[in-house]
Amino acid sequence: MTPSTFIPRIEFEKHTLDNGLDLILHIDRKLPIVHVNQWFHVGSKNEKPGRTGFAHLFEHLMFEGSKNAPEGYFKYVENAGGNLREGGVNGTTSHDRTNYFATVPSGNLEHLLWLESDRAATLAEALTEENFENQRDVVRNERRQGLENQPYGQWVQLVCENLYPAGHPYSWPVIGSHEDLEAATTDDVRNFFRTFYTPNNLSLVIAGDFDADQARSL
Repeated sequence: MTPSTFIPRIEFEKHTLDNGLDLILHIDRKLPIVHVNQWFHVGSKNEKPGRTGFAHLFEHLMFEGSKNAPEGYFKYVENAGGNLREGGVNGTTSHDRTNYFATVPSGNLEHLLWLESDRAATLAEALTEENFENQRDVVRNERRQGLENQPYGQWVQLVCENLYPAGHPYSWPVIGSHEDLEAATTDDVRNFFRTFYTPNNLSLVIAGDFDADQARSL
C-alpha cells in the first residue's frame, strides 16, 4: 500500500446506553480541547407533504435557549470557551440527519454536556412564540438568499423534483417551502421535537482530550 492510499485507523469506543443513546468516544490529546457532535437521525425525509422545512427550522430553534439556559445557547457555550467566530459551534440539516457541534477547552466538557442535555430535555417547553416567529423569518430569508436570489440557486430543488416522484421525502428541499413554514405553529414544531429528539434517535460523539470514564458517567 502506497502512502497516498494509506488510511489511518481511528481508535474509538462505542457504547449504547440504557436509554438507547449511542455514545462514541475518541481520545486525542494533541491539544487541550474536546469536541462534541450530536447526530439526531432526523432530517427532511422525516417530514410530510404540507409540513416541509420542520427539521431545518428546529435546527435554528435549538440555539434559542432552554429552561435553564434561557438567554440562548451561544452565550452559554461561549462562556464555556467555545469559539463562535471560527465555525466551531453550529448545526446543519440534511435529508437524513440533523447535527449540532461545539468545541471547548477540555476542562469544560461537563459544562457543555449539561448544556446539551438541558436543551434536549427542556427546549420544547422553553420555546416562545417570539423565538419561533423570529427563527421562522430567518429561515424564510435564508431560502430567499440561498435558493431564490442567486444564479442557479434552485438547481438542487429542480434536480430532486425530477429525480423523485411527487410526495417522495427526497423530492422537496431541506429548507422547505414558504407556504409550509408560514403555516407552521409552535405546537407543530414541539410535536416534531418530541417525536424525533429522543435519546434512542441520537448518536453522541465526544473526541479530544478528556477522560473516557468521566464522559461515560456524565
